[in-house]
Amino acid sequence: MTTAEASELLENFKHGTITQDAVLRRFQAAPFEDLDFAKVDTHRSVRKGFPEVIFGAGKTPDQVARIAAQILKSEQRVLITRINRVHYTAVRKTLKKARFHEAARCITVEKSPLKKRPGTIAIMSAGTSDLPVAEEAAVTADIMGNTVERIYDVGVAGLHRLIGQLDKMQQATVLIVVAGMEGALPSVVAGLVSRPVIAVPTSVGYGAAFGGVAALLGMLTSCGSGVTVVNIDNGFGAAYSASQINALVHGS
Repeated sequence: MTTAEASELLENFKHGTITQDAVLRRFQAAPFEDLDFAKVDTHRSVRKGFPEVIFGAGKTPDQVARIAAQILKSEQRVLITRINRVHYTAVRKTLKKARFHEAARCITVEKSPLKKRPGTIAIMSAGTSDLPVAEEAAVTADIMGNTVERIYDVGVAGLHRLIGQLDKMQQATVLIVVAGMEGALPSVVAGLVSRPVIAVPTSVGYGAAFGGVAALLGMLTSCGSGVTVVNIDNGFGAAYSASQINALVHGS
């Protein structure tokens, strides 16, 4: 049951066009659809405000396509992360509105455009090598109904590039800062803005970067106030949190 369906059900009960027993039966119905290989959470949007997101890695193209089709039976949109073009080809056969975001390794399907809530989520990347993670964050924030401002390739190796974007940074509701190597960018950004900063370490870097562990530890020990850190390469998780913050700020 979607949020809209739940609201309609309660509205009908209020006006006496449906009985209390009927309402209870609808809410007591199993909140998932069993596809044998997956149990699709059909009440996710009721609890979280957005449908279940499909993590594509490890799933076959057919499994991804079937889960997406099931979600879209009752929802207006779906997000699939960590996929490739083979997954997209399978999804596109069933869902003609599927869109492949190659840089982000994501698929989105929207039955109709979603009106954007007020506020802006700024997605910042230290370098071009961090773009896959930054784009995953940008695609996620966008489909969840947020206006996205991309501020890319502004790492600490050339601070003049960052300072030139200060107005955009200060106007954002929340900032997602993506960086590999030593992961210094979120600390710098946090010292320049009065907004929440969500730091995303990436697995970019030479040997001593340890696949993103160096950036992760650097961000966790940041001297910048208001920095929250997600896991290595987790652009999706950062954007989900940023969207919740923006929704709370703007009441939607």
